[in-house]
Amino acid sequence: MNRFRHPALGLLAAATLVSAAQAASPGNDPAALAKIRDAALQSDYAWERTADMTDLIGPRLSGSKGAAAAVTQVAEAMRKLGAKVTLQPVKVPHWVRGQETGELVEYRGRPDGISQRVVLTALGGSGATPAAGLTAPVVVVSSFDELKARGAEVKGKIVLFDVPFDQFMADRGLAGPAYGQGSNYRTNGPRMAAELGAVAALVRSVGGANYRLPHTGATNLQDGARIPAAAVTVEDAMLMGRLAKRGPLTMRLVLTPQILPDADSYNVIADLPGSDKPDEVVIVSGHLDSWDLATGAHDDAAGVASAMAVFETLKKLDYRPRRTIRLIAWMNEENGTRGARTYLEANTANAATHIGAIESDNGAGRPFGLRASVPAGSSRLFAPLQAALQPIGAGVFQRQDALSTGDLSGLERAGVPSFAPLIDTSSYFDYHHTAADTLDKLDPDNLRRHVALMATTAWFLANVEEPIGRAVVPAK
Repeated sequence: MNRFRHPALGLLAAATLVSAAQAASPGNDPAALAKIRDAALQSDYAWERTADMTDLIGPRLSGSKGAAAAVTQVAEAMRKLGAKVTLQPVKVPHWVRGQETGELVEYRGRPDGISQRVVLTALGGSGATPAAGLTAPVVVVSSFDELKARGAEVKGKIVLFDVPFDQFMADRGLAGPAYGQGSNYRTNGPRMAAELGAVAALVRSVGGANYRLPHTGATNLQDGARIPAAAVTVEDAMLMGRLAKRGPLTMRLVLTPQILPDADSYNVIADLPGSDKPDEVVIVSGHLDSWDLATGAHDDAAGVASAMAVFETLKKLDYRPRRTIRLIAWMNEENGTRGARTYLEANTANAATHIGAIESDNGAGRPFGLRASVPAGSSRLFAPLQAALQPIGAGVFQRQDALSTGDLSGLERAGVPSFAPLIDTSSYFDYHHTAADTLDKLDPDNLRRHVALMATTAWFLANVEEPIGRAVVPAK
């Protein structure tokens, strides 16, 4: 069993190591929480690991060489920190992007010889057009209700869901709900269009910062009705809407993605064993995979790197928690959550030993505190943690019945309290799932604060004396 070791300990007997580690670990004493916070603020470890993942590897879509390289990179880095590393096998989808072009070839008032290019990108799971593309009239709708009302018009057409992202909400701290409203059309719109006989589906990109960038993402198309599906830029969706108001609109669309056989991959699991309750577990996590348009710096290299930095912070202090702190770098969050489901299947029987689980998957904006799915009566227990985080402006504690985060939602339904950084996401969806999600978009100071929040929270959960209770997710 690997343990974090202070260099001066050398090859002392295991019992001596445990005794020394326990002596150096003062539980949830306010001074200890402050030391963890401050040590994280003085380190660029998370920035360096994010740079390694984004600059050296690049995109990491499940099944790709980039995803495989990320597994190796993170596992090796955690071994260097002395953690006990396990690679948990996961079968993942393997979808690859092909050629993707769009062109408006007929519309009222079009001068002879003129056509207009549409900037678009295929959605994950999209079907393919013929190699030469397809040409069909476009039906523009602004809601699911309008799609249903105009269902008779849809057969043989390309359907465009022209639904704006609500940046007003995002600017006022409600980026998550704004994204949920918009992504519903990306996730379910193409399937609903296919059921009505559409030959292809387009969605207005779900995000802000309208710099003619398409935002990709997953869609729930099913085999047997897997029509071509793409996201178009905000500007092009607006153009198509205006042209459709003038009269009939026709597009030539080329999308040639492929769905390959499922690939072998892994969750990376790294443990810092607890001193006296090693069978009880606190998870810190982010997801390894990213979409293929960019290097996934915000989504979610920064989240994985911040979780890794929890271990680096505790190693520097020579602190060992009472409970095991477990890093999980999840595989396949973006287009299947196979990694999360695999872990849940392997741990359903011992979900009660999981005291809490932290996931960072909303970018690396400025942190303000925590969101947590703990029982209402347990909120008071977190006052010492809030006090420790208040000096960095991260003392807010926002209790919810359920966070329903991507990788932790199954564990949460099994009763494991979930935690997530409460952060500024007002500009997150400018970059999310686009070619602009690169390292330069991160603020190193925000990333250090992110690590301080996660490390202090992980330590607090691993040492808390009074039970915090189980998550109770309301039935749908």
